[in-house]
Amino acid sequence: MGFLRLTWGMSAAVWFVMIVLCCVMWGWPAATIAIIFGILPDISLIGAFAERGRLKPSRVKFYNTMHTMTIPVIMLIVGVILFFLTGAFPDGFYGLALAGLAWFVHIAADRTLGFGPRAADGTIVQMVLA
Repeated sequence: MGFLRLTWGMSAAVWFVMIVLCCVMWGWPAATIAIIFGILPDISLIGAFAERGRLKPSRVKFYNTMHTMTIPVIMLIVGVILFFLTGAFPDGFYGLALAGLAWFVHIAADRTLGFGPRAADGTIVQMVLA
């Protein structure tokens, strides 16, 4: 396993523990959000496989959009700000931050397992450390 994949794996593990702790603290509503947004990126895989290990070219853009860090990181940043503006731990709104974090962990776990972005033909683009 390369250094980059190891780094993604450590990040996924640390933030997954944070998600579990949040779910213990806030209960089933938090667990529901974490589960939904933890599997959300994979809706792009429904009916998308052309053959083993390759997506249909028409589905690559949607897959890459759902597996890029931009959306979950924005959700996480806005969610943390909103969480603190609404009262933080006693009764703050945690949903957006938790959703972004669960999405982030999904992508980090995918990167750890070697599932990176897809090329236009649907094959996995190999991640390299420059």
